[in-house]
Amino acid sequence: MTFRIFLSLIFIGCTTHLSFCQTETSDQDVDEDALFLKDIHNYALTESSTYVWLEHLATECKGRLAGSENAEKAVQYTKMVMDTLGFTSTSLQPCKVKKWHRGDPEYVNITWGDYKKYKGQSVRLNALSLGNSYGTGPDGITAEVIEVQGLDEVEKLGREAIEGKIVFYNRPMDPTQLRTFNAYGGAVDQRVWGASKAAEYGGVGAIVRSMTLRQDDYPHTGTMVYKEEFPKISSLAISTNDASFLSELLKKEKVTMTVKNNCAPGEEAVSNNVIGEIKGTTYPDEIIVIGGHLDAWDVGGGAHDDGAGCAHSLGVIDILNGIGYRPQRTIRCVMFMNEENGLAGGKEYARVSNEKGEYHLAALESDAGGFVPRGFSFDGHADVLKPFYARVSKWLPLLESYGLYFTTGGSGADIGPLKDQKGLLIGLRPDSQRYFDYHHTEIDQIEAVNKRELELGAASMASLIYLIDKYGLK
Repeated sequence: MTFRIFLSLIFIGCTTHLSFCQTETSDQDVDEDALFLKDIHNYALTESSTYVWLEHLATECKGRLAGSENAEKAVQYTKMVMDTLGFTSTSLQPCKVKKWHRGDPEYVNITWGDYKKYKGQSVRLNALSLGNSYGTGPDGITAEVIEVQGLDEVEKLGREAIEGKIVFYNRPMDPTQLRTFNAYGGAVDQRVWGASKAAEYGGVGAIVRSMTLRQDDYPHTGTMVYKEEFPKISSLAISTNDASFLSELLKKEKVTMTVKNNCAPGEEAVSNNVIGEIKGTTYPDEIIVIGGHLDAWDVGGGAHDDGAGCAHSLGVIDILNGIGYRPQRTIRCVMFMNEENGLAGGKEYARVSNEKGEYHLAALESDAGGFVPRGFSFDGHADVLKPFYARVSKWLPLLESYGLYFTTGGSGADIGPLKDQKGLLIGLRPDSQRYFDYHHTEIDQIEAVNKRELELGAASMASLIYLIDKYGLK
């Protein structure tokens, strides 16, 4: 017995429910798949350049907001990497993006009590303007602060309580949610719509508690959206420590806040998705796309969000090439542009694909960080989701030995526009407990990413892509 076969038997013995394949594939196929997945992981953990690519993106192309100089550097770098990976073709796909400029550092200061009489009753808060926000102008705004727990409370309080004030949204992410993305989803409406809701009732500014479960001094930026029918008042996030301090202070004192920021939307610009394609040998018209978004907020390195997803996707190609796999279906690797504040890249990719009459059998996006992979979530058109999910679920026993689970619900923002093509949409789901510690902050740097965990993410994606490519979904 060779050492390779011995390892295979150990692996198969530790895998549960492998009898699933016996109705559609032979025992030999099961053994081959188990060995192949082991080869994928071995290569990812010993030979892959995944971490090297991420390190470059997070250090040499940090702050790569769509339309910026560093975003263009990231486009050129990932195109260069793709040119070395043996794609049948590589290309840039233009997309129009709206620039946004942060300007000089934000100034948010609070005073309370008789400031002239009692010195020291003034504190500058850690703050970041929210993406797409308008600024206050050089003179800033000064107004009384009113705390609310959400959009509904603004409506209940009405114009009499809100008019002329800076509205402080302080509903935290729910710490009892084990899935932190659910906690994020339950709080982020304040960040997205808070400014317009405050303006609707006469508010002059909006301050939002940062979207994180951690108590710290790092404010989190992120996109916000204006409703055109209301004034475009300035909107900023403050750190969770400062939010808690301000909330306690408001229980005892009338607080006045001064806000100065010079952020502003900019002109339209042309950026690019970066696309690499390997033509399928047997079913070239069935496309499997893998990707992440190349842009990142201007304040950090964009390591977890979403340099990791881009590196994962490049890593899939590196792994499959490295172990000599030739795909039956066409595989595309796409670095999407402008997910953070517009989704222009994802929309343009789908528009062009639909115009060409293409069919994406599957699309897999990584946009949840570079932490240890835990599984995949699946989404799709109602006509196909149930049968496609039943199909992939038969492969779960092969992946359970790597600690992976399957679930339905959600995939990725950039691949969402492909839904009407009726393929399977998939999101990589790494462990999320620390993701929102770094999300949209200055500390989302390469040091926050563990090399081995990142490589395991690429291996997990490569494993699922291999199975979809080999067996199809029908």
